[in-house]
Amino acid sequence: MGNTIRALVAFIPADRCQNYVVRDLREMPPDKMVDLSGSQLRRFPLHVCSFRELVKLYLSDNHLNSLPPELGQLQNLQILALDFNNFKALPQVVCTLKQLCILYLGNNKLCDLPSELSLLQNLRTLWIEANCLTQLPDVVCELSLLKTLHAGSNALRLLPGQLRRLQELRTIWLSGNRLTDFPAVLLHMPFLEVIDVDWNSIRYFPSLAHLSSLKLVIYDHNPCRNAPKVAKGVRRVGRWAEETPEPDPRKARRYALVREESQEIQAPVPLLPPTNS
Repeated sequence: MGNTIRALVAFIPADRCQNYVVRDLREMPPDKMVDLSGSQLRRFPLHVCSFRELVKLYLSDNHLNSLPPELGQLQNLQILALDFNNFKALPQVVCTLKQLCILYLGNNKLCDLPSELSLLQNLRTLWIEANCLTQLPDVVCELSLLKTLHAGSNALRLLPGQLRRLQELRTIWLSGNRLTDFPAVLLHMPFLEVIDVDWNSIRYFPSLAHLSSLKLVIYDHNPCRNAPKVAKGVRRVGRWAEETPEPDPRKARRYALVREESQEIQAPVPLLPPTNS
């Protein structure tokens, strides 16, 4: 049914489609979430900015390349998904949403990130996968509470030494870049739990045995001559890994992503009525 609706919507002019999709959004949703993913939006529906208590806003898979300044009224927003759009630059208004915990920017056309992103000091997860980044923006190293960084499928050749400042960082995803050497800065980040350098051009891996918090390293699809040495109990995904069967790296990424969303947004737990024994 979902595919049928998408096929029909494809024949509706974009403006009419947008009106059809958002016409029912006249009141604040009870779950404080608005999901307009895949709605063929070319402009952001302004009346959504009146939902001042909104916590989650999903705008993935549209045709957006700008956002209105009125978006800054959503100061309770914790999750913002802008992935799979046409942004060539991050709208400055995003940097005013200081309660953001999770920001999805993947699959756009970003070549850099603005210095104002450092204002988002509550950010825990940043997704900048599949953009046009040739180097990791310095401002990322100023997000002191960042726990998860998705920067795969760009054109990164190295990582800045300042990355070691992110002492809360636990997972870093760098698959599908242009790394020819294992990033030296990661050797000085013993708090990392997951390192993914799948699909790069790394020929030699140094020992990772001293990274005391490491739980998973994905290094498959590299022209490497050796496997990274790791401490006992650390899972390795790649050539010459000793553990069999190896976990599927795609499943590992999905599992980590689900965990990080559930951990960052702490929803209240409803009390269950007492049961009669």
